[in-house]
Amino acid sequence: MCPSDSSAAARRSGFRPAFEVLDADRDGKISRDDLQSFYTGFLRNNREITEVDDVIGTMMTVADSNKDGFVEYDEFELVLLGNLNKKSLGSGVMEDVFKVMDKDGDGKLSHEDLKSYMEWAGFGATDEDIKAMIKLGGGDELGGVTLNGLLQILAVDFLY
Repeated sequence: MCPSDSSAAARRSGFRPAFEVLDADRDGKISRDDLQSFYTGFLRNNREITEVDDVIGTMMTVADSNKDGFVEYDEFELVLLGNLNKKSLGSGVMEDVFKVMDKDGDGKLSHEDLKSYMEWAGFGATDEDIKAMIKLGGGDELGGVTLNGLLQILAVDFLY
């Protein structure tokens, strides 16, 4: 397989922290079980669990380009880079992740949404860290961060 410009860009990007959050068993690849563990921390009822099973299936289908049943880091980055390069994000893996993180469903990640997520993921983020993330994502303390803002936060190493 010949390296392409997009795969070279993917290797230079900074999505490793997001990948590691989703790789629950820390085996270097994301499985259906890893995604189930991720989503379970945010679900509120059995109906949502059923809906998430469908979302996980879609996510694996979209991201697992070599069809081995896992999403490796390069595949994960290609999905994220594809979302960054689109003008309209449509329905993508990161949009689904965003919806899970957006606990009140208002289309923005508030300070509390981000803080809750960071605590759940095991990252020690202070209120100042959260404020800096929101600012980096182009949001403000009152309004929060949109999906595009979240992608900017995750891609900070890629963009700079």
